[in-house]
Amino acid sequence: MRLLSLSLALLATTTSLVSADSDSVTVDIVRSSECERRTQAGDQVQVHYRGTLAADGSQFDASYDRGAPFTFTVGKGQVIKGWDDNLLGMCIGDKRKLTIPPKFGYGDRAMGPIPAGSTLIFETELMGIAGVKGDPPHEL
Repeated sequence: MRLLSLSLALLATTTSLVSADSDSVTVDIVRSSECERRTQAGDQVQVHYRGTLAADGSQFDASYDRGAPFTFTVGKGQVIKGWDDNLLGMCIGDKRKLTIPPKFGYGDRAMGPIPAGSTLIFETELMGIAGVKGDPPHEL
């Protein structure tokens, strides 16, 4: 039994490492809730976030530090593809952790404190959808 537990732990660690370097974004649902209206392409949304580099965990940006969420129209190319595709279907109050490989981030371009070819980790929290009344989240 102990060997099985160790094997499962090793497999989970290996899967996490492979996911971070894969050709797709890894989405971890941190908090999910029920709502009548989820985000969809074309919505103007307000998102709090913290961005760190997967390589060393250093923080490169955080809306929390500025005390105001970031506002943009989701699904319209105003943000990196890793955000555009993976912040859809959220309820106000939901939290997701996105592990974004370079292909869905900044690719081979350096961007301020972000080195070229970086895998990015974003902790995100949907604070609002323009025109949608924010019901208190009902956690699942």
